[in-house]
Amino acid sequence: MNQKLAGCALALLLVCGWVGPVHAARQVSTNSTVVGPESAGVKAAEAISTITGVAISPLFGVSAVGAYKYWKAAPDKRANLPWFAQPWFWVPGLLLIALIFLKDTTGTAMPVALKKPFDIAELFENKISALVAAGAFVPLIASVFGACGDETALPASMGLAFIDPARWLNVLAVPLAIAAFLAVWMVAHVINVFILLSPFGTVDVVLKSARLFLLSTVAATALVNPFFGAAVALVIIILAWFLAGWSMRLMIFGNVFAWDLLTLRCKRFEPVETGSRAFTARRLGKVPVRTCGKVRRDPKGQLVLDYHRWLVLPRRTLVLPEGDYSVGRGLLNPEVLHLKEGIARPLLTLPPRFVTHEEEFARLYQMAGVQDIGMIRGVKAFWNWLKGPFALGRKTVVAPV
Repeated sequence: MNQKLAGCALALLLVCGWVGPVHAARQVSTNSTVVGPESAGVKAAEAISTITGVAISPLFGVSAVGAYKYWKAAPDKRANLPWFAQPWFWVPGLLLIALIFLKDTTGTAMPVALKKPFDIAELFENKISALVAAGAFVPLIASVFGACGDETALPASMGLAFIDPARWLNVLAVPLAIAAFLAVWMVAHVINVFILLSPFGTVDVVLKSARLFLLSTVAATALVNPFFGAAVALVIIILAWFLAGWSMRLMIFGNVFAWDLLTLRCKRFEPVETGSRAFTARRLGKVPVRTCGKVRRDPKGQLVLDYHRWLVLPRRTLVLPEGDYSVGRGLLNPEVLHLKEGIARPLLTLPPRFVTHEEEFARLYQMAGVQDIGMIRGVKAFWNWLKGPFALGRKTVVAPV
């Protein structure tokens, strides 16, 4: 099943999961004189908006929802609230969000080398928060889809009295909710990856503002009208699903970079000839950019990249274009350069673990050599210019008479 067909199926199931409780709530309203604001349809719409908002920013979303539930609950019922609505969780969560906000607002004046460790820590915090939310928060919120009010109203109205809606909605709700949550979260998590790779603090502020605007839009529309908020959330979920492949590749790319930088892996790493981790630097045939794989030389001497689609599907092998190759030494990570028509273009991106191992990698994989690229070339050029007028570090050689 391709991604487009799966996306349409997900959208249809999400809409059905929303329409079911709404229709059941309408059936209840026709058979009763009073329908409270907490009808099944409203709860289902609010659940969709809540899951989408939390996926955009897991720690902030879960903490804010918990604080709101705690504030709305009667004092004698607060002890029975779920874990995320207890002060021991949402108070530290909101304090951590405040520290992250302080880091972002002061980051424009902070040196890049000092700010990047905090960006790496936030990257892993976002992953841990998403894991906790997907496993312990989303199933609780999604359980509302099984509560359809009158369980026999919807099937009876459709001539399907033998179907128990609570049963099939409970079976489908949690997996669908987790799938929707992960799709939206991966797209939102891309912002953390961009912040990690960006050398400019102002770009970080713009990216964080865009995510805050999206989160505010979901929350504001849900407050104005729960059903309108759910419709906006469904649009975001469907768009995120079609961007899932792109966002997953970028998420893996950022995770590998962050882990290598955080653990200083280059200090305890040695390249091997059997295969080295690499990412495509541009689209190669049908293989998209930032596809994660292992580069090696095959028995014919060709440079190839072994990769798995979605990390778990059967292995595929991409034969890289023929030509001369060299290694580009960058400031944070090296690149594999392909020389074509006299122009060296990046073909593969190597993770930061290869820093200081460029010569060894070029030797193992039979490449022409190593050259400086990007910012490191500019830094070395400036240093050489600075050394010129003052003759810093130069030795004077006197020719024998």
